[in-house]
Amino acid sequence: MLKVVDSAVPVECWSCNVAHNASTLFCPHCSKIQPAAAGDYFSVFSLVPMLNLDLGMLEHQFHKLSRKLHPDRFARASSSEKEWSLADTALLNDAYRTLRDPIRRTEYLLKLRGAEIGEEHAGKDRKDPSRVPADLLEEAFDLNMQLEDMRMAKNTGETDSELQTSLEQAKKKFSDMLDDVDSGLRAQWQVWDSGDETARKESERKMVSLLDRRRYVNNLVRDVTETLGD
Repeated sequence: MLKVVDSAVPVECWSCNVAHNASTLFCPHCSKIQPAAAGDYFSVFSLVPMLNLDLGMLEHQFHKLSRKLHPDRFARASSSEKEWSLADTALLNDAYRTLRDPIRRTEYLLKLRGAEIGEEHAGKDRKDPSRVPADLLEEAFDLNMQLEDMRMAKNTGETDSELQTSLEQAKKKFSDMLDDVDSGLRAQWQVWDSGDETARKESERKMVSLLDRRRYVNNLVRDVTETLGD
């Protein structure tokens, strides 16, 4: 279920001067469109940051706001309002694309909380081995050797059925790993959504590690898929 929040820093509406949530797209008092906010994506939908979202309700809210922001509604409006409708629409679309995708939503919330997410940070802190999936390094090395052999074979027009089978098995294994990681992330969503600050901090650490692992394994699956030509 979606939870509504109204805790952002208030600002005054340009039209009626009544204070409202800084991330509100329309003034709740006079209904006039507001300039694109600098708030987070959850606030665009007036949501408390959560990892388990009602996606059906999120989509409903998205379409509702999209209709209100449609350019036809501002045909006779001021130039500022027309510009705001375009800027707010872009913000709304970005927010929706991010929040409807479970992985992007998780990464986004963790970044809001100050976590370093992405390949540029994976393995950055060598004191924290959880950032590097060390248990996969040997398998990844062997896989890359096999991939290189398969590419060479294809370039020369050769067929190696044994190598083909081995790579297909590797793809299945790493795909199963992705499923395990996603299950782990879903479990941490529950912990984060219902936990206190201490529990959330620990959950965030685990989710960062799981996302690093997911990114690494997903790259392996992608490389195998491309080489096999699936």
